[in-house]
Amino acid sequence: MKDFDMNKLSPVDSAAYLAEPMSWEHPNVRRYEETIPLKVPGYVLLYEMTERLLNAHRHHSPEHAELLIVGAGGGQELVTLGSRHKEWSFTGIDPSSPMLEIARRRAEEGGVEQRVSLQQGTIEQLPLHATFDAATCLLVLHFVHGKSNKRRLLQNIADRLEPGAPLFLASINGDSGCRAFSTQMEAWKGHMLDNGISIQEWERFAASIGRESDPVPASEVLELLEETGFTQATHYFGSYLINAWYVVKSTGEDIESL
Repeated sequence: MKDFDMNKLSPVDSAAYLAEPMSWEHPNVRRYEETIPLKVPGYVLLYEMTERLLNAHRHHSPEHAELLIVGAGGGQELVTLGSRHKEWSFTGIDPSSPMLEIARRRAEEGGVEQRVSLQQGTIEQLPLHATFDAATCLLVLHFVHGKSNKRRLLQNIADRLEPGAPLFLASINGDSGCRAFSTQMEAWKGHMLDNGISIQEWERFAASIGRESDPVPASEVLELLEETGFTQATHYFGSYLINAWYVVKSTGEDIESL
């Protein structure tokens, strides 16, 4: 099968493509590794900053750690974190088989596959007795529709973390009905087009907001984190409508004094 090229679609086919819901099971997702750094300014930097924060949280500890990667498809966490910390092991969960294949290949190419366990499915399928020393959920939450489902995802992560363990969360956020959101989208469009993303692919991304994705304001994300037992929220990355936070699962004590 040849690589997919949006620019070669006829007007009729292009309209049909834009109307078709995005699917993480479609063979075209194999382009994710190639296109996502072109779409998200600072994409690689997000993962590098996550690694540095996690390393600092663990006080540069050489001890073994078990990490949970929610939405592991694509493999960027495995490559960035795994290549720099041979003492860390990873459990990755993702519902998309094609995306997990990308992650599996990248783990093998990076020489970290022996420390990686990839599972197709959702976090609810992970046993509660399997607790982790840290978790990442990067560029996933906005694909979960409804606040109750977002809360459930965050609670499921919290339930599988040790007290005091960090979570690194990044998502598209904002009120899609406000002027500021539209301005951010217009600027983001210019970035993507300047980086070679086709206008048709941009239009499909724009059409997916509210359809395949469900962004909520950053304030609501912070409320959900607090409701599910996370504290000490620190914003550490921003890129147009994408925000990232470093939070810690409550120990049940006054951790402000730590």
